Amino acid sequence: MHIETPPTQRDTPKPQGERRGLVMVHTGNGKGKSTAAFGLAARAHGRGKKVKVYQFMKVPSARFGEHRLFEQLGIPIEGLGDGFSWKSRDLDHSAELALAGWAKADATIRAGEHFMVVLDEIMYPLRYGWIPLDAVLTCLRERPPQVTVVLTGRNAPAELITLADTVTEMTLVKHHFAAGVPAQRGIED
Repeated sequence: MHIETPPTQRDTPKPQGERRGLVMVHTGNGKGKSTAAFGLAARAHGRGKKVKVYQFMKVPSARFGEHRLFEQLGIPIEGLGDGFSWKSRDLDHSAELALAGWAKADATIRAGEHFMVVLDEIMYPLRYGWIPLDAVLTCLRERPPQVTVVLTGRNAPAELITLADTVTEMTLVKHHFAAGVPAQRGIED
């Protein structure tokens, strides 16, 4: 490890623009995309901002760690799907749920009542063609200027990356699955 001297002056200019809602994308093959989005939701909620979380791949009855915490905090979180595609018994039904879920999310974003709307794991239904990419891009472009939208999932489309204000790619360096350690409550959920 290289030891360095801490900076004593800011090395980037301070932004002078107007504050506004953002489009933020968390993508990549590494862990932490949803976790980072949930952290943003918690941070906004902690500042008294109205937040809504939609999960495109979780069932409405899901009770994972984030659901339990958000329920305690008073952050609404809604599962819109029926699980990941490899668990689905009917992919046509999964597609219908995704499209109906998008209609809810679109209406919430356009209403402008929330400071932040999280679209967790939306990249799956986008990649599967269950939700039209153009509809999402149009909604993001036309959203009220104060609304921040956070979108998560692997393989974000290039058009979404171009539109976004902030894009973070989580890079897989090492994963415990490779060593045979299974998913754990409180880590993967």
